[in-house]
Amino acid sequence: MNPELLEQLGPQLGPNGLPYSIPIHPNLVHITLGLFIIGIAFDFAGAFFPLEKSILKMLSLTAVRSNFFDVGWYNVLASAIVTFFTVAAGFYEIMLATPEPGVKSAWGLEAMPTMLLHGVGGVFLLAIIVGMAVWRGFQRFAWRKDMGRQVQWSYLLAGVAVLGIMFVHGTLGAQLAAEFGVHITADELLRTGQDPNLLLK
Repeated sequence: MNPELLEQLGPQLGPNGLPYSIPIHPNLVHITLGLFIIGIAFDFAGAFFPLEKSILKMLSLTAVRSNFFDVGWYNVLASAIVTFFTVAAGFYEIMLATPEPGVKSAWGLEAMPTMLLHGVGGVFLLAIIVGMAVWRGFQRFAWRKDMGRQVQWSYLLAGVAVLGIMFVHGTLGAQLAAEFGVHITADELLRTGQDPNLLLK
């Protein structure tokens, strides 16, 4: 949290502690997650296409292997771009956070270490996702452009590892909202002694 920013924006802050009604960061997080997961999933589908081909034919579904890789590439690229905005919104909203004091998360952490880990983790994930997009770009346009399987197995395994990191990182973010009440309107109102049932009609 940033006391100077809180003081400066004080009159503009709504009941959720933000100058707008719905937090932006969680929505962008889901876009980042969706794009990256789809990107890796479609690259897996393209990599295993020879095994799926007979099933797709049996279902009368016409599919071209390169189309799976197109979806994989464009989704990972879009994920890398969107994540810059996701991290920026996250830092802005974390500076305006006033978490519930004296509370520990299910992982035994207080609010400040949780916010610190979530913030540092966000920058770390941004670097990883951009790195994955660059790696994917080299495979698509240079290293494997003439090959049937456009992605390396090591890239797919790295993608699965990134999904695991995203899970841990996302759990920290969920704890900030669910356990510390960060930017949750009802929690913020209850903390200030106001009745959400009366104010949120």
